[in-house]
Amino acid sequence: MSKPNSAVFQIESEIEWEDQGNGIQRQVYGYNNQIMLVKAKFEKGAIGTLHSHPHTQVTYVRGGAFEVTMGDEKRIIKDGDGFYAAPNVVHGVVCLEAGILVDAFAPMREDFI
Repeated sequence: MSKPNSAVFQIESEIEWEDQGNGIQRQVYGYNNQIMLVKAKFEKGAIGTLHSHPHTQVTYVRGGAFEVTMGDEKRIIKDGDGFYAAPNVVHGVVCLEAGILVDAFAPMREDFI
């Protein structure tokens, strides 16, 4: 089933933060059926639990520091770094310093809207 496209412009101050619990909040930015941009704000100590999904994901760190698990590998990434999660690869994060992850998904995450 096709979902509608997002608004043409996304203004940060006009997008509500959705509380995901356990120190994580999310803002959904632009999307259509093929792509989606999402910001996730993490408090220090918050955990993005290990998970996998059929979407391709590319993530950019906009502030903070995170221990990222990607399959069998762990790395600490910080402001300006990023990671690529191939479809169905188990991944997750532990927030070491409060920050924001900017995620791009292809196709869009229908479960986020």
